[in-house]
Amino acid sequence: MVGALLRPRRAAALVPRLHVGGAATSSTAHVVAAGGGRGRGVECQPHRVRRPGPQVVATASWGRRRETVMRSDFAAGGAATMGDSPQALSDIEVLSRVRGVCFYAVTAVAAIFLFVAMVVVHPLVLLFDRYRRRAQHYIAKIWATLTISMFYKLDVEGMENLPPNSSPAVYVANHQSFLDIYTLLTLGRCFKFISKTSIFMFPIIGWAMYLLGVIPLRRMDSRSQLDCLKRCVDLVKKGASVFFFPEGTRSKDGKLGAFKRGAFSVATRTGAPVIPITLLGTGKLMPSGMEGILNLGTVKVIIHHPIEGNDAEKLCSEARMVIADTLILNGYGVH
Repeated sequence: MVGALLRPRRAAALVPRLHVGGAATSSTAHVVAAGGGRGRGVECQPHRVRRPGPQVVATASWGRRRETVMRSDFAAGGAATMGDSPQALSDIEVLSRVRGVCFYAVTAVAAIFLFVAMVVVHPLVLLFDRYRRRAQHYIAKIWATLTISMFYKLDVEGMENLPPNSSPAVYVANHQSFLDIYTLLTLGRCFKFISKTSIFMFPIIGWAMYLLGVIPLRRMDSRSQLDCLKRCVDLVKKGASVFFFPEGTRSKDGKLGAFKRGAFSVATRTGAPVIPITLLGTGKLMPSGMEGILNLGTVKVIIHHPIEGNDAEKLCSEARMVIADTLILNGYGVH
């Protein structure tokens, strides 16, 4: 009976007047649910018919529901922009990747020129300073300082605890990031790092490591490990210093891992002091496994008092405790 009161044309003409944005198709509903639209339904215009038909009532009700959904989605979208929106996080990631590319570009260009200087002085180094190689380490310090000074601030505490270059020592530190090497080279001490043999194959960088006297190691080869320790003992006895990351590799979660005793056995065999060093912040700037990015931040190096003794196990425990306590004090975890 109610339908008879509406003429077909009038009823059909009223529907589009209720939907300025078009018919409520499935695609329109999808856009509204995603918060992509900003329009709203239009209120019904006055009509001569006093009692509209069911189709008109349903259409008007859908328009009001559509308006409510749009308004709530628009408000939710506005709130998201006030915090850490996905777009903002994406921009931060892009900037970190750009900084990473710039970092490697700067270090590569600097390495080319400084590598030439290393090659020039190398014959004199072999003649007069074969074991410490102070000239090569001085060039490496310039390279590392030039590179990191453009990208992050470095704060060093406890420089007075470093022995002079003329005094051999065994240095140990926690290992969080690829940036640890750059950071430690700025200290200006002639210690020999231990590195995977594959790194020596890298152009310029690997060749410079060879000129510095870095000690190669094949990790899964027990014979290579023994040869490495023997070479470390020999270098320390001849007046050079060596540097170990006792965890053996970079921490995956930023927490301090278990220490291996190799570095401390070298110390007990040679009578050299152990110099514990705590590195803070490198893992946040360039996390392990994410060497393509470089975040903003500050790196802090804390050089602790030398430790001496003739028990490798005790030296290992004491050095780890010193580094672990410092990490915990600064909000880092320990396994």
